[in-house]
Amino acid sequence: VQLQASGGGLVQAAGSLRLSCAASGRTFSTYIMGWFRQPPGQERELVSAISRGGSITYYVDSLKGRFTISRDNAKNTMYLQINSLKPEDTAVYYCAAKSTGDVASSQPAEYNYWGQGTLVTVSS
Repeated sequence: VQLQASGGGLVQAAGSLRLSCAASGRTFSTYIMGWFRQPPGQERELVSAISRGGSITYYVDSLKGRFTISRDNAKNTMYLQINSLKPEDTAVYYCAAKSTGDVASSQPAEYNYWGQGTLVTVSS
């Protein structure tokens, strides 16, 4: 599967963004999907993940309440709604697909496919 992330940009603190991840192919629904982010000079970290059917979601505790992950398997697309943006949310956001297992993982190495990343910059 090929992944294309989009929707990033420059936004003021307290603003909102919706990131999208479009997948090619007809097997999107067979992947557990995740959003990762990599702030400048830091390691890539899991933000959120969603099950194949979309009924189970996972969020990093510190981000709960501001981030909402969703997917539309009919459109081969995953979304990340980010509200109340903070300067510390500045990062490149990546979408990723995991083909094996039944649960999401916080380890980037366990994801098989990656999008190219979309930059989110939050100004104070």
